[in-house]
Amino acid sequence: MANQPIFLEPVFQERIWGGKQLREQFNYDIPSDRTGECWAVSAHPNGQSIVHYGPYKGLKLGELWDQQPQLFGSSAVKFPLLTKILDASDDLSVQVHPDDAYAQVNENGELGKTECWYILGCEPGAEIIYGHHAASKEQFKQMVDAGEWDKLLTKVTVKPGDFFYVPSGTLHALGKGIQVLETQQSSDTTYRIYDYDRTDDKGAKRELHLDKGIEVTTVPHVGAETTFSSETLGGTEVTTFVSNSFFTVQKWNTNGETSFPEPATFIICSVIDGSGELENSTGSYPLTKGDHFILPLGFGAFSLRGQLELIISHE
Repeated sequence: MANQPIFLEPVFQERIWGGKQLREQFNYDIPSDRTGECWAVSAHPNGQSIVHYGPYKGLKLGELWDQQPQLFGSSAVKFPLLTKILDASDDLSVQVHPDDAYAQVNENGELGKTECWYILGCEPGAEIIYGHHAASKEQFKQMVDAGEWDKLLTKVTVKPGDFFYVPSGTLHALGKGIQVLETQQSSDTTYRIYDYDRTDDKGAKRELHLDKGIEVTTVPHVGAETTFSSETLGGTEVTTFVSNSFFTVQKWNTNGETSFPEPATFIICSVIDGSGELENSTGSYPLTKGDHFILPLGFGAFSLRGQLELIISHE
């Protein structure tokens, strides 16, 4: 049934830095007030989305990928992307992710992790860590060993609507009071460099991964330049944030009605604000903030109607 949208139930992950914004902003039934991550579209073994209704109801996304490959038409061995919403009620650890080549060798064939963030909301003055000031690996290691974090880390003030591309090898962290939609490779490999000496409810500090983290960090830091492009299609402004070999990520801002041609690939859709309808040859499907779905290959031409903001991604 490639002409029906595939709506997904997210998986929630509790984190030491998590909060309750996923319930307050998206009306999700979260497990606790320390819920940090909504894995909205995920086929990763550490948390798989479930098909919400329709002919594939109850299947995990990874099972659907394996059993119905014609819905995706992809050459990838496994579902390539992972869409999350993160609620940082406290600072995340300073971390870095490996690239594909390093992860294949050192993480049992896992993908590397290049990601990007769309800032959904944040407290005034909220900051992220994006990059560092070390000029060489030796200096980087010396500053890490000495705990010279204020000298080492680059901080950037953010506001809602900002977009950041975070290639593998980039030292980074979300700061307190930020909510983001994250599009990433389907990987769960993170190397923590610094965690503010926090302890969990049992008094234990979280594991650091200094050797691997230092090894994979890009030194000196190379800022990822992104050139946005926008076009108007009917009642929708389409903004392309990034398009490369890892993923294409866009924002669709619909006010009214827009007809779209048949997509050339399967696409992942997340409604980040508003409400409306998706319609194609099979019928009309209501959309509201917090919905996540896939338009499979062969979905056909479709239209969007209402006042909607969506983040769209595909291979």
